Amino acid sequence: MSAAAEGAAARVPLRGFSFLAITAFAWGLNWPVMKALMQDWPPYTIRVFAALGAVTVLALVAAAQRDSLWPRRGQWGRLVTCAVLNVSAWSVVAPLSLFWLDAAEAAIIAYTMPVWATVLAWPVLGERPTWRRLAGLALGLSGVTLLMAGTLAAGGASALWGKLPGVVAILTTALMFAGGAVFSKRWPVQMTPVPLVAWQIAIGTLPVWVIALGFESVDFARITWVGWGCLVYLGLVAQCLAYLAWFRALKLLPAGTAAIGNLMVPVIGVFSSGMLLGEPLGMRHVVALGLTLGGVVLAARG
Repeated sequence: MSAAAEGAAARVPLRGFSFLAITAFAWGLNWPVMKALMQDWPPYTIRVFAALGAVTVLALVAAAQRDSLWPRRGQWGRLVTCAVLNVSAWSVVAPLSLFWLDAAEAAIIAYTMPVWATVLAWPVLGERPTWRRLAGLALGLSGVTLLMAGTLAAGGASALWGKLPGVVAILTTALMFAGGAVFSKRWPVQMTPVPLVAWQIAIGTLPVWVIALGFESVDFARITWVGWGCLVYLGLVAQCLAYLAWFRALKLLPAGTAAIGNLMVPVIGVFSSGMLLGEPLGMRHVVALGLTLGGVVLAARG
């Protein structure tokens, strides 16, 4: 291989990890943002307004770029499947878990997603996990578990049955998103990135409209400037920017590696919550960060 070809091959993973870092920080910062949003907005109404803003901005960007806004013939099945797995998982299913689980408990189960993605990527994509990727996965999951272990231990075994519906909901979320990562890699939708994300958000949040309109109401008079600012972040950064970066990372990296990279999300979420919301940070958080980032680096070398 020539020096130029080797340089190009090296740049591709670097670009992939750059997009993955954007996704991780956008979704990680979304944890304290969502906590602040819940003070002003009902949980599903938030997602309706965020989706409206995100789809509008993405459609305008796509039109300015002269992208084709309409899916090609024969792509609708893939598009709907990707939207349900990638977007509905977090917009519709994940919020249900919070009726029974604390956010930390939900996070532990949600970020088992790399386990399922690594397992699914083997038979579907032929991505046989190397020992480095498996070790990185183990390190990353150790970091996330350590980060949230205190909250889980406080509940005790007696609370297990009462939490079971929440466990089922968030485990379903993890399985759906893992399936979405593998499906998007194996059967990509033939569309340019911006309209593709717009369509997925629009389709994936359709059930949210039913829930919000049927069961929720919002008092606009009590929404603060913080609530409006957080809503803008949710729509433009956590949805537009993060999903664009995520699908680009999936295109450039193995699905298992990209999924393991998402283990950075809860760690970033906890640290940003400490800085922005004043939540306590201790040695456990520092060790968890080291384990998780070490796992991502090790998996990247696999």
